[in-house]
Amino acid sequence: MHNDSEYHEGTCHHIRDKGSLRPIKALDEEHLQVDAQFGGVDQRKIFTFAEKYLPKIGYRQRLHLMNPMIPGLTGGKMSSSVANSKIDILDSPQDVKSKLLHAYAEEGVRENNGVLAFTKFVLFRLIKGNFIIDRPAKFGGQLSYPSYSLLELDYMNKVLHPQDLKVAVAKYLNIILAPIREEFVSNTSIQKLVERAYPSQGHGSKMDEKPFNQPL
Repeated sequence: MHNDSEYHEGTCHHIRDKGSLRPIKALDEEHLQVDAQFGGVDQRKIFTFAEKYLPKIGYRQRLHLMNPMIPGLTGGKMSSSVANSKIDILDSPQDVKSKLLHAYAEEGVRENNGVLAFTKFVLFRLIKGNFIIDRPAKFGGQLSYPSYSLLELDYMNKVLHPQDLKVAVAKYLNIILAPIREEFVSNTSIQKLVERAYPSQGHGSKMDEKPFNQPL
């Protein structure tokens, strides 16, 4: 596991032509000696370049995995430099709840809605059973969704309020992240691996130091 962002930050900031950056970024996989690269679909051109050309100059072909680009919690693109736009896998339960409660989520609107995106691409792929939203009886009582499409339909029709969805998403995310946090605290080999990948972000296993700053 390696973080290559510091290489781009230090050597490529003066290059304005994105096409010129493609060969440099493609070479990261060779110089970092990784077996696979994982990124958003915005990395497709770099991955395609690497698969097509690197084997021609004697480098072995790597595996390239991509996931959909989802909106950040602040609206617009999720960014590693904007802490509140993403959920880090070692965020405390309080941080997760705070980020969700302050997230941008316009009522009845799907576009640039990171809360809906987390629900679709993360929660409905991981939770077992129906997605439950607990609401006081005076606000309509509990809602239960066996599929994301039904939840989105209620959201678009303003049956499901953004605040109720935010509370439920925070609850489910904290349930999912709890064993990851516990494993990190108790596993020194993982801590050492993180220190190697992120040497500039401090050392130690305290959760509030958050050395592993990867979005979920």
